[in-house]
Amino acid sequence: MRKITKSTLAATVITSSVLLSGCGLFSVQEEVEQMDPPQEEAVEQTETTGEEQATTGNTDTEEATTETVKRDLFLIDENGLVVPYSVDLPKADGAARQVLEYLVAGGPVTEMLPDGFRAVIPQDTQVDVNMKDDTIIADFSKEFETYNAEDEAKILQAITWTLTQFENVKNVEIRVNGHILEEMPVNGTPIPEDLSRADGINLDNGDIVDITNSRPVTLYFYVQNDEIEYYVPVTKRIENTEKDKVTAVVNALIDGPGFKTKLLSEFHPDVELLGSTIDDGKVTLDFNEAIFGSFNEKMISKNVLNTLVLSLTEQPDIKSVAITVDGNADILSEDGKPLSEPVTRPANVNTGSF
Repeated sequence: MRKITKSTLAATVITSSVLLSGCGLFSVQEEVEQMDPPQEEAVEQTETTGEEQATTGNTDTEEATTETVKRDLFLIDENGLVVPYSVDLPKADGAARQVLEYLVAGGPVTEMLPDGFRAVIPQDTQVDVNMKDDTIIADFSKEFETYNAEDEAKILQAITWTLTQFENVKNVEIRVNGHILEEMPVNGTPIPEDLSRADGINLDNGDIVDITNSRPVTLYFYVQNDEIEYYVPVTKRIENTEKDKVTAVVNALIDGPGFKTKLLSEFHPDVELLGSTIDDGKVTLDFNEAIFGSFNEKMISKNVLNTLVLSLTEQPDIKSVAITVDGNADILSEDGKPLSEPVTRPANVNTGSF
């Protein structure tokens, strides 16, 4: 293990100046396919996508170059939510260890943090990683045990979602000084043996009484503070009485995040999903005209479009989203561009400087 220090690594970071919302990161299917690198190449040879391979080699400062690669770091915002924040990190061996190092408070992430955001792992924590099949072992020094109890579940979620951005990582195992943890050390939160994204993020059980007769879905809402706008994943439980997963996700988005939260939604309450079909990874949604919200023209809000795409592509068999209104595909995005082609998920969420 190596102690994480604030180094010249931070100075090499080139932070993008665009956000996910309304800045062209949601592209039609053909454009995304042109931009995506060959996924069979190793992480060191490609620009990052959510389907890259994690590597666990050395990331000493002297090995860093001015080349950068985009990574998702899951941080805690001022509302106490775990939020993905995409940054350009120095390209180096050991992608998995590197992203963990950038989750350590007081480390190289310090000068990159947006206002109101903080790193999740306690300061001075040393980290190490190893792979075993499709499980990544994250091993921390004893300083890991010095966090505040109220942050415990958030830390577990942030580590899990940061490490599982790589295609070959399905599960995460947490250790301290080489000893496997079955529960978190401060407040005793149980750690599943197969810890993964399936365990959720920013958990919201809502009004569900019978947990056993419900299932989790991960939805995206957004936060807006002054000029800052970003998207937040929330895992909510929905009743098993809703059999169709697409309908369940869309209706949960229409219902919104609730009133006891800083999260926002731009779905008009009269929006109805008239029908949906899935064909070869593309889901087509047919809405009534209430999907246009307050627009006089046939335009769909960027936040409505973005939350639909992000939420639905969390489903493993959905790769893109097409929208029609009363069967008509002649509609526009908020920036006036035709939505004649399916919209794919961007490689990274919340890209750029807040």
